[in-house]
Amino acid sequence: MYKSIVLIPALNPPAGFVEYVGELIENGFEHILVIDDGSDKEHKKYFEQIKEFSNVAVYTHIKNMGKGRALKNGLNYAMTLWGKDSGVKGIITVDSDGQHTVDDVIKIHKALESQEEPALILGVRDFYGRDIPKKSSFGNKTTSKVFSILYGKRIRDTQTGLRGIPREYVGDYIDLKGERFEYEMNMLIYGAVNKHKIIEIPIRTIYINKNDETHFRPFADSFKIYRLIFGSFLRFIMSSLSAAIIDLSLFKIFTVILDVLSDNIQIVAATILARIISAFCNFEINKRGVFKSDGKVKPQAVKYLFLCVVQMLVSAGIVIALNHIFGGSKVIEKVIADTALFIISYQIQLKWVFK
Repeated sequence: MYKSIVLIPALNPPAGFVEYVGELIENGFEHILVIDDGSDKEHKKYFEQIKEFSNVAVYTHIKNMGKGRALKNGLNYAMTLWGKDSGVKGIITVDSDGQHTVDDVIKIHKALESQEEPALILGVRDFYGRDIPKKSSFGNKTTSKVFSILYGKRIRDTQTGLRGIPREYVGDYIDLKGERFEYEMNMLIYGAVNKHKIIEIPIRTIYINKNDETHFRPFADSFKIYRLIFGSFLRFIMSSLSAAIIDLSLFKIFTVILDVLSDNIQIVAATILARIISAFCNFEINKRGVFKSDGKVKPQAVKYLFLCVVQMLVSAGIVIALNHIFGGSKVIEKVIADTALFIISYQIQLKWVFK
């Protein structure tokens, strides 16, 4: 018998749903929780039928609350029901539309059970096949690349609903924001920021009727997902632009004032003086407005100061190199240097400074 809890959020599931749940039981899963997320009267009969299985519990939302809310309530309720069983390694989330085969659910269970340390297990699909709907393939590939750039973690399938969540992570995931499909993205962001181990397991790529039965709203839900992905980064851009204006203005002033010095010393001195002044404002804006961190000021300030020192030395080194090679405007060369360091600095502040 498989001890992992299977959690299935369901909204108007297909006719084969009852058979699918029965197949999970036949293959050894003894803890199955189904969340009826406000299904209509026509589909209520399926939930009544699966209640007859001794291994199944059904939790009902009177109205549709969204996949994110269904998952969070399900995680909470599942651990209440079966969390005291020491053999339960975690919870496997499964979609109700038939896209996840029982064999793949078993693969996720085995991967979850075999880990010596907690790890989020993702069942990832292959989006390079001929039969994949173009909108699904393009959307997943694009989101994967953006996620990799902003969070420094490559995940091939950011929208997979087949996930193995170790019991050690369940409490943290219940507290995450997101009521609909953006919740699953927030789970990945939280994992990347907090350096959780994430393991990808290849699964079959199944789209039924070209995914026409999905409850995903292309515009509204995509907007929420990308707003979540880009949220802190856009705030970081605005904060950095304000700091950059101060920094560049002061850099220009100091290069004029220090014109009597040699080029190399002039660049280093102007960089240091400008960065010290702009850094004070930038630290406060990033802590409270960008990353919204409630961590202690002193250790974060020390980390931020260390990052600033390293970054400005690297920036100065790049400007010196560019100036020796091209001999152009030092201000333009500094813009090039700081742009190259921008995303790297964002990831470091997100994962280390303001964690």
